[in-house]
Amino acid sequence: MGKCINHPDRETPYICMKHQIYLCEECLKCRDPNVYCKHRPSCPIWFMDKRQETWADEDRQAAATATHTVTFQPQGRTVDIADGTTLLEAAQAADVHLNASCNGKGSCGKCKLIVTQGKVVATQTPLLTEAEQDKGYVLACQSRVTGDVTVTIPEETIQRKLKIAGMGKTVTARLKGLVEEVQPMLETVPLSLSPPSLTDSVSDLDRLQRGLKKAGWDLSRLNVGLAVMRQLADIVRQDNWNITTSVIRRKCANEILEVKPGNGSTPNLGLAIDVGTTTIVVYLVDMADGSVLAATAGHNRQADCGDDVINRIVCAEKNGVKKLSRMALATINSLIGEALDSAAAKADTIRNVVISGNTTMAHLLLQIEPRYIRRDPYIPTASEFPILKAGEIGIKANPIAAVFIMPGPASYVGGDIVSGILYTGFHREDPVTLFIDIGTNGEIVLGNQEWLMTAACSAGPAFEGGGIRWGMRAEAGAIEKVSIDPQTFAPTLSTVDDAPPRGICGSGMIDLIAELLNAGIVDRSGSFAGDREHPRIVRTGDEAAYVLVFADQTPMGEDIVFTASDLKNLIYSKGAVYAGFTTLLGEAGMDFSLVERVIITGGFGQYLNIDKAVAIGLLPDIERGKFAYMGNSSIKGAYMALLSNDYRQEARDICNRMTYVDFSSNPHYMEEFTSACFLPHTNLNAFPSVTEAKKAS
Repeated sequence: MGKCINHPDRETPYICMKHQIYLCEECLKCRDPNVYCKHRPSCPIWFMDKRQETWADEDRQAAATATHTVTFQPQGRTVDIADGTTLLEAAQAADVHLNASCNGKGSCGKCKLIVTQGKVVATQTPLLTEAEQDKGYVLACQSRVTGDVTVTIPEETIQRKLKIAGMGKTVTARLKGLVEEVQPMLETVPLSLSPPSLTDSVSDLDRLQRGLKKAGWDLSRLNVGLAVMRQLADIVRQDNWNITTSVIRRKCANEILEVKPGNGSTPNLGLAIDVGTTTIVVYLVDMADGSVLAATAGHNRQADCGDDVINRIVCAEKNGVKKLSRMALATINSLIGEALDSAAAKADTIRNVVISGNTTMAHLLLQIEPRYIRRDPYIPTASEFPILKAGEIGIKANPIAAVFIMPGPASYVGGDIVSGILYTGFHREDPVTLFIDIGTNGEIVLGNQEWLMTAACSAGPAFEGGGIRWGMRAEAGAIEKVSIDPQTFAPTLSTVDDAPPRGICGSGMIDLIAELLNAGIVDRSGSFAGDREHPRIVRTGDEAAYVLVFADQTPMGEDIVFTASDLKNLIYSKGAVYAGFTTLLGEAGMDFSLVERVIITGGFGQYLNIDKAVAIGLLPDIERGKFAYMGNSSIKGAYMALLSNDYRQEARDICNRMTYVDFSSNPHYMEEFTSACFLPHTNLNAFPSVTEAKKAS
């Protein structure tokens, strides 16, 4: 101990060996930090001086990473997040669904929240009205947390159960019998083996293979892993040589995956899964007879990262493929849990799985890098996948469950379209058919049993609510049908589940545009008539709008309006689809007169009014009897492939037969698109029934 050289009244143990002086804790600083000192490695003053600098850095880092609690109502969920985190990121961390069509760019206005307690630093945005701002509305992606905060999801953005066609018992029962012979990928084979003896001394494995040969299995194509061989000796003797073995059928060879004692019958269930960009559908199937035990559907949680595949890929590049995979798996496994609960079944009884989805969805689910799908020349990592195991992917099923991913021919035409063709079966028939899946991506197939051409048009998410002020999916309260009195401009509406109106879904948007055009509220160029004065024709900000529902009739207390920019977005989307039709037909040297059948599939196709879709130029003006709606063909094709090896092989054959036409480098497509961006089209001769109806009115 000694006296501090600067404070003689203070005793201190800290001595500088070079200068032989004492320094108290207040004075702990090296006098010669830039000069060599042989005592430095053991000098307490040097150590404490540097440690204090580290402490200061740690204090600054701690301040920068201060955590705050965000509470989401009405769910009551809370999450602790770092200072400066956006409310959208907090919602994702809390597993609270917010629609973020634009992937957090602040351009869609969908991720609205109401701040009820605390404060956030919010960027000003024209996407919130003055009335909304007065009520405390913010955009989650544009609001950063600086303290504890409580937010409420407003009525118009609360996620509700989707209206999905084909989910009832009556419809799923129709699938029974669609597949005549059930051929699962992973088959459980009960065997009673003869015990060994001095006169029959073959090995346990030879005995197992002999039993499988008697059961009809080809031993020349049968493999067995080391893990099975290690367990085999004990397992075959546990129940007096009565066993059940699980054998997976692969393209080139089969494999024994598991051997268990006992040969009693056990439940064997399967899953058909449609991983859509917007919606995920799950069928739980009894593999014994093909009956559908339960059907569930829900929003794909990846929608928090954007409505379309391009935004998903961008989000994956920024935040990692694993994050997007976890979001899809969270939805899938939640739906599987619902299905299992309703059927009183267990996950380990699921031994076969077929997944149908577009190319990007398949890549993200399997944690395969998708970035080159959106980069010239637009190449996926894989178009056909080997049979995988559920445990490798993370699906809630028996870990050894066989998983077949429907193959897809191109980056923007995936397994969901192959699955749709498999179900509709037009590739086995002679009539020239135009197949369209109207959804986020807008894939088209043209052909028959002789040939198949396919393409994808960038329709965008508008028909599923993306980029539309009051657009939403087909949930309770979504306006799905509209008619407008051309004299009074008063609308007549129909909503999903007859619930109070909260927004408008795709089928309602098509009706609305056709009715606005028919009433003269908008013109063929997609502009609102400037000389109209009516309570339902208003201005929101600097653009015209039509009031579909007045505030006192909505649970939000706000007018549901359809704006000029909404109309333009939908015209661009329908123009992209129609241009896809005409361009693909042109590539085949055909026109609509040679099309004998149009098959419509997709989320809202069942509720689509064909006449109104023709009136706005979304569908061609041909004989109405040629149109057929065939529901969610993706899940139904997945169901067929789940039950039949023949259909799994047929799916591969369909994929290999399809010729992909790339519209991104096709100048004819842009010409057709420009022509189609009118109501219904610049060429009215292509829409004679629309012209006649207009003259008659």
